[in-house]
Amino acid sequence: MMVPVHAASGLRRAPVQRRSAERLGRILDAAATLLDEGGYEELSTRTVAARAGVPIGSVYRFFSNKRAMADALARRNLDEYVIRVSARLAAPAAGAGWRSAIDIVVDEYLAMKRTVPGFALVDFGIPVPDARGAANNRVADRLRALLAVHLGVDPGDRGLALVFTVGVEAADALLQLAFRTDPAGDPLVVAETKALLHAYLARTLDS
Repeated sequence: MMVPVHAASGLRRAPVQRRSAERLGRILDAAATLLDEGGYEELSTRTVAARAGVPIGSVYRFFSNKRAMADALARRNLDEYVIRVSARLAAPAAGAGWRSAIDIVVDEYLAMKRTVPGFALVDFGIPVPDARGAANNRVADRLRALLAVHLGVDPGDRGLALVFTVGVEAADALLQLAFRTDPAGDPLVVAETKALLHAYLARTLDS
């Protein structure tokens, strides 16, 4: 199933026909593969067009530059992540309670980090200093909306919004450490990440 690019992705033009949507998907797939091969600095609209097998004008129809293209890939990753977490939460094997839900949130991130093309460099935000905070805010907002429904809490609670923002920032830093320590994600650091999130969120979600 092709995961759509989120409506707020900064596309110059959103695809309206299936053929156009499929071309956009090929462009983003090519960008993801090239990120794994050469890194963000080597990524260009021209190399993406060549890899996707489309005219360069097709890339510029959607994106003004490689940053916009990478940002769209990051937002597509976030959409896919939310879909995957939602499916896990709805599965009969999902454990009860918010701790199990948080473990699923972490585990699905790890699964994407290990298997999704381009995700190691562009997960939910592009690898430039001014983009990480905004990306983490988007992740926190999407997870809060998703888990609030699952857990039966008010997603509009401002205190809950802050708690999710802090939790995402902490998890992001620790999981970056896990993959710096071990290319597959250090299991000891991952376990500590889950323990930290359980302890921190218990103040709010156990009350």
